Amino acid sequence: MTDGNTKEALKQLRAQRKATIEKARKLIKEQNKQISAIKSQLKDEPRTVPEMAAALGMNTADVLITVAALRKYGEVLEDAKDGDYFKYRMAEKSAS
Repeated sequence: MTDGNTKEALKQLRAQRKATIEKARKLIKEQNKQISAIKSQLKDEPRTVPEMAAALGMNTADVLITVAALRKYGEVLEDAKDGDYFKYRMAEKSAS
């Protein structure tokens, strides 16, 4: 392929995938908003998933999935159990 053909092929590919790329960008933006909102809930005190969901007006399952991901990557830690639910808190930031 010549340089001109490659550029044209890439241009066509971008045009074909524009809607998919835009949809992915919107989903990522929404997910980042949810992560920020959940982190702000945990900033001052530990909370349960239902407490965060109620305070944020989010679906409990969505909060649970996000908290599980944050926990997996060490950003959130499990705290004491409050009734049937564990409370979660922000992990201490280590000095690197």
